[in-house]
Amino acid sequence: MIELRGTETVAASDVERIEVVHFSADLYPARTASFLRVATEAPNVRWFHSFSAGVDHPVFQGFVDRGAKLTTSAGSSAIPIAHSVVMHLLRMCRHAREYEADQREHRWQPRDNVDVEGRIVGVLGMGSIGSEVARLAQAFGMRVIGTRRSPTGAEPCEVWHPSRLHELLAVVDDVVLAAPLTDETRGMLGAAQLATLRRGAHLVNVGRGELIDEVALTEALAGGHLGAACLDVFVTEPLPADSPLWDMPNVTITPHAAGETVLSRRRADALFTDNLGRYARGEALRNEVGQ
Repeated sequence: MIELRGTETVAASDVERIEVVHFSADLYPARTASFLRVATEAPNVRWFHSFSAGVDHPVFQGFVDRGAKLTTSAGSSAIPIAHSVVMHLLRMCRHAREYEADQREHRWQPRDNVDVEGRIVGVLGMGSIGSEVARLAQAFGMRVIGTRRSPTGAEPCEVWHPSRLHELLAVVDDVVLAAPLTDETRGMLGAAQLATLRRGAHLVNVGRGELIDEVALTEALAGGHLGAACLDVFVTEPLPADSPLWDMPNVTITPHAAGETVLSRRRADALFTDNLGRYARGEALRNEVGQ
C-alpha cells in the first residue's frame, strides 16, 4: 500500500505495486486530485477505501468497474453531522444569525424566538446520519418523519416511502437533507417541491448539493417562501465566490465540514484498520459498496 503525501512523485514501478488504496481525510481537499490521479493510474488496485460515505463521483465507480472492492467509512461522522444539524435547527429558530448581526452593530433588538419543541421535521434519508438526526431532534420534543425506500424497522422515528414526498413537504416545518446522491435522489427538491413547503420553513442540507436545485433554492430564499437555510454541501465545491448564496441574510454556509471532528476521523481510521485486517485474512469487508 502506498499513500501519497505532500507533493512527492511516485515512480511508475511503484504505481504498479499498488494493491490497496486508502483515501484518508487528511488528503481532502488539497491533495485529492493528485492522490486520485496516481490511484486511477495504478493497474493492480484490488481494494479502494474512502473515508467519506459518499462515493457517488464516477471516479469511485471506475475502481468497481475494474474489479476492485470499494468500501467506505460510512457512519463514522454520523454523530457530529447530526450535532451540526441540530445546531442549525436551533440557530434558525433562535435567530442566532440576526443576533450576531445586532451584536456587530451594537444594536439591542429583542426578537420573538420560535419554539423548537413541537415542530415537525422531515428527514430525507434515514441512513446513519438521518437516524441520528431523528434521535436527537426527538429529544428536543420535535416530531420527526423520515423517508427511506426500504425501511429496516430499526429507524428511531416514523418512516414514509419517498413516493409520499409532496405529502410530507406540505406538513413539515423543517427539512433535513441526508440522502445519498443517486439517480433517484438527484434534484429531489426542485421549484415545485420547495413551493409545497409551508411559507417560512427551514432547510438544512448535509447530504449532497445535487439533491436540490440551487437556482430554485436561491429564488425561494430571496422571495421569503423559504425562511432560512443552512447549507454544508453545494453543486460546485468550493462554492464559487460569485454565488448569491454567500450574501443572503437568511443563509448559513459551512464548507462541507459538518462531520469534521477528531473523533469522526478516529472512527474512520479505525474502520479502515479493521478492514485492513479483514482484507489480509481474506474475510468479508465492512461497508462494501454494493454488498
